Amino acid sequence: MKWNIPNLLTGFRILLIPVFLVIYYQPIEHAGFWAALVFAIAGFTDALDGYVARKYNQFTAFGAFLDPVADKVMVAASLVVVVEHYAVWWISIPALTIISRELVVSALREWMAQIGRQEQVKVSNLGKLKTIAQMVAIGGLIWGIEGFVITTAVILLYVAFVLTLWSMYEYLRAAWADLSAHS
Repeated sequence: MKWNIPNLLTGFRILLIPVFLVIYYQPIEHAGFWAALVFAIAGFTDALDGYVARKYNQFTAFGAFLDPVADKVMVAASLVVVVEHYAVWWISIPALTIISRELVVSALREWMAQIGRQEQVKVSNLGKLKTIAQMVAIGGLIWGIEGFVITTAVILLYVAFVLTLWSMYEYLRAAWADLSAHS
């Protein structure tokens, strides 16, 4: 395994997951802000590792495996925290949908790769837009400042919710011929 800059950034992002959780649950003033900051740093490292990998052609099989795992675990952990904190159905439903979509699309991509058709379900611009809306929404919900921040975060959570359903539909539609042919 080669430890290049993108892989180190991904490893760092994985290390930030327990740091995020410990900070969030500390009974300190502004714990939500500090946890949101760690979450934002993790999001930044995700964008940065992809940029560096593309710019300097530093792709590895290890990175291709670990990067989406790191992203999905951070998102799932943060959404669990958000659901626990707010404990209302109108946060829980979009959060569960986002987590479920990640599982469905990951399984779909794995299956499509097994049959040699992974290009059909590669990351799309719609998926990237969903990720941006979702990350900003989660960060705002973790920060938890009443008023503008929470309102904007909830609106973006619902934007991410709609984009989640839409992008999942698009991935399933792109793979449908293969899914229905191999049943």
